[in-house]
Amino acid sequence: MIRLLICLFLLITFSASAQNTIGLPEVINYTKQEYKGGLQNWGFAQDGSGMIYIANNEGVISFDGNNFKLYPLPNKTIARSIYIFKDKIYVGGQGEIGYFEPNAQGVLTYHSLLDLIPARNRGFGDVWDIVHLNNEVFFRSTKYIFQLSSNKCHVFETSNEWVFMEVCRDKLYIQENSRGLLLLNSGKIEPILVDGKLSFIGNTITAILPLDTHSILITTLKDGLYKLKEDKIVRFGSAHSQEFINNRIYNAIAIDNTSFALASSQNGVFIINDKGYVIQSFSKNEGLQTKNVLSIFKDAQSNLWLGLDNGVDLVCYNSSIKKLIPQQQDGSGYAALIHHHILYAGTSEGLFYVPLDSSADYSLTYGKFTRVPRADGQIWRLDKVFEQVLVGAHEGAFTIDGKTIVQISNDNGFWNFYPYQAYHNEKMVIAGGYDGVRVFSYTNGRFVQRDDLQGFNESSRFLAQEKNNTIWISHPYNGVFKVSTDHRGKHISKLYDHTKGLPSKLNNHVYSIKGEMLVATDKGIYHYNSKSDRFEPSSYYFKIFGAQSIRYLKEDQDGNIWFVHHKSLGIVDFSYSTPKIIYFPELTGKLLSGFEFVYPIDRQNILVGAERGYFNINYAKYKSNISSLSTHIRNVIITQQSDSLIFGGYFENINGDQKQNRIEQIKTGWKRIYFQFSSALFGYKDNIQYSYRLKGFDDVWSQYSENTAKEYTNLSPGTYTFEVKAKNNTEVESDIAAYAFVILPPWYLTIGVKIVYLLLFIIGNYMFFIVLIKKFKNQRQKFEAEQKKLQYIHELEKSKAQSEIVLLRNAKLESEIQHKNTELAGNAMHLVQKAQLITKIKSDITQVIKESESAQINQSLKRMIRNLSEDDRIDDEWKSFTMHFDKVHNDFFKSLKEKHPTVTNSEIKLSAYLRMNLSTKEIAQLLNISVRGVEIGRYRLRKKLQLPTEANLYDYLIKIGN
Repeated sequence: MIRLLICLFLLITFSASAQNTIGLPEVINYTKQEYKGGLQNWGFAQDGSGMIYIANNEGVISFDGNNFKLYPLPNKTIARSIYIFKDKIYVGGQGEIGYFEPNAQGVLTYHSLLDLIPARNRGFGDVWDIVHLNNEVFFRSTKYIFQLSSNKCHVFETSNEWVFMEVCRDKLYIQENSRGLLLLNSGKIEPILVDGKLSFIGNTITAILPLDTHSILITTLKDGLYKLKEDKIVRFGSAHSQEFINNRIYNAIAIDNTSFALASSQNGVFIINDKGYVIQSFSKNEGLQTKNVLSIFKDAQSNLWLGLDNGVDLVCYNSSIKKLIPQQQDGSGYAALIHHHILYAGTSEGLFYVPLDSSADYSLTYGKFTRVPRADGQIWRLDKVFEQVLVGAHEGAFTIDGKTIVQISNDNGFWNFYPYQAYHNEKMVIAGGYDGVRVFSYTNGRFVQRDDLQGFNESSRFLAQEKNNTIWISHPYNGVFKVSTDHRGKHISKLYDHTKGLPSKLNNHVYSIKGEMLVATDKGIYHYNSKSDRFEPSSYYFKIFGAQSIRYLKEDQDGNIWFVHHKSLGIVDFSYSTPKIIYFPELTGKLLSGFEFVYPIDRQNILVGAERGYFNINYAKYKSNISSLSTHIRNVIITQQSDSLIFGGYFENINGDQKQNRIEQIKTGWKRIYFQFSSALFGYKDNIQYSYRLKGFDDVWSQYSENTAKEYTNLSPGTYTFEVKAKNNTEVESDIAAYAFVILPPWYLTIGVKIVYLLLFIIGNYMFFIVLIKKFKNQRQKFEAEQKKLQYIHELEKSKAQSEIVLLRNAKLESEIQHKNTELAGNAMHLVQKAQLITKIKSDITQVIKESESAQINQSLKRMIRNLSEDDRIDDEWKSFTMHFDKVHNDFFKSLKEKHPTVTNSEIKLSAYLRMNLSTKEIAQLLNISVRGVEIGRYRLRKKLQLPTEANLYDYLIKIGN
């Protein structure tokens, strides 16, 4: 009996240790080639921006979700411990303690604290633990514990060895080999006595964690778990206690108030509850790179970071998507069904089942899948019809009840099963097969195969049924078929392809969604119009999907529609004010392409077929599990002759608000500026997309993409601000991260040089102005001189013209005078000739009188002589002559008489004839005197006019009247 109990206990222990949840979160492996560091990883820390820091054999490694960066310690020593307190990253290494903090460029820079340690205590070896208590930082090596406070260092020495140090509930616990568990109290390290005795002597402690209100959990390296309560220590355990002893617990953390993670050296990580039972475990079978876990850390998203003996693993522990892999097989997941609280899973390697427990999220069910006997090979479909489970397989059709499977058809290839009401009062089932549709009847709990659906022999993997028993079948390469019955009950099939409204006869898949038969095509969702007997785009679904390719549709119990677009799974969630599409990037490329399968059980359990096993989506948790996003600019690099880091990712301190407080000024001449950015949302990298812009260059935001870097080349001098934001797959956006910078102009465009340019410009303008003024004056003087010259020439020309005019006028006047003089002379000659003629006539008449004897005739002739001798007429003619002469010669007679009143009329006549420039002979004829008499008269006139001998009488007479 005792032996039986021992065996039973060992069996229970073995079963308990081997059992795990059927669903496990994704494990992401990072090799040393990826993080570019050493093999072993000794500790983790996380700052306020989400950045992860790892204590590695080659220094400190930072990880922002996209990029790793190594920060070596002095002498490239191993970083054994790391801890963030306030604005510093404290690091302990081999013979080295110090901290990293950002410099002015935001680059992490190491500062050693060795100078604070007394010289005699500096040979301390490795620093394994760093903690803080009451604004003081403690460093533990095996020889010394250093207490750092206000830039002063106090040293706690031991004659033995310090083996552990941790803060729990504001108390600093320390373990020393010789004195066991100790407590720092008022600056002194004192032992914790249990029943008056020292505790944990020689039993290495690896973690101290709060357990409940009054208890703490203590893990040891080789002796399992303990609970310390009110100075009482008891073993904390369950059926798994021996497993913790056997596997060496290196480290432990609290996941929440009721669960803990234990890192072991031989079997990965154990997740235990507050009763000490293992509720989950992770080792190489669950995806770890190695089973030797040196350190463990829970980040702000409740992910578990594992520092391995060779590499780093990230367990997305809080993920709402879990993997279900029956018996760790490599088979693909094609079908799943829950019946009588048993989950059946059909894969490419057979049919498996697992009983479900009370967990709301079925992936948290404890147990393992078991293969259904005689259900090997390819399983295509599991359907529940008439409360019976039907199995469609490559080797036939089956029913299953618990572990028992019964074949109902040995025909090869069954794709699906649907109830069929074409026959009155009979329960019928239609089954899509490799080469047509088969019909089964259901009677007395048994399925009996009947005749095939006549007239149709196409492969019927995609089948939908309308209420009037019309069957729609799609073939990916041949189009869509409508199978209906005529009035005689005969089945008639009709083909619908691109000639009937579909965009193509290829890649059409029929589904029944919300009571409507739809066809998913490469150009969106189409529905059937019975009036026109054609397919046409569905306006309702085109508003949701557009014309994108859709390969799969499935409606869940809430009316949401799960779909596959290319290789991405998404859901149309109708719980929002307007239908909202949410994609699951975590599963992109992991679905079973061409054989997509989604089994919506409830909001916490959506099974999705995968290339290896299944994924279970806790959709309710997925929507509530979306963390707020934050985006950070991690690096800014410029390239000239070589790359130069101008910003290292930290504006102030590692935990403060990352707001820029100094604008970087960049000299001209660089070729490109390069920005790196990220959102530290670990495990959700594929869910994040980024949009950016460079204000001052392009104010338009870029399209969202997965790019985490952007570069610009040859920007002009000016002020710029690079801005970036992120969004996740549910369209939640982060705040904007910004980095402002100034590109300085070249030296010849700097402000100082511009001032010089301005001064030179002003001076140049002034000199130019002076030159212009001088030039203007010269030009003005020249112009004035030229104007004077021109005026002078004009005056000359005017004077010349006037002179010419005067000359012409004088010539004209002279001509006129000459003409008048000629006329006057002619008149005078006429008078002379007339007088001569009269004289001759008188002489001739006198002669006639002398010779005539007639007194009467003589009397008449004498009368004629008297008439001819009348002087009045002569005087009248002279008066007329003088009048015309004065007009021609400006009142010559009047002027001569006024100037020389003594001149006689005969002298006046002589003067007139002289002025007319008549010859002496002509004057003699006019005056009826001799030439000698004219000369005497001229002589007398000169004397009368009182002219000197040298004066010219004509010239003098010309001047009179002018």
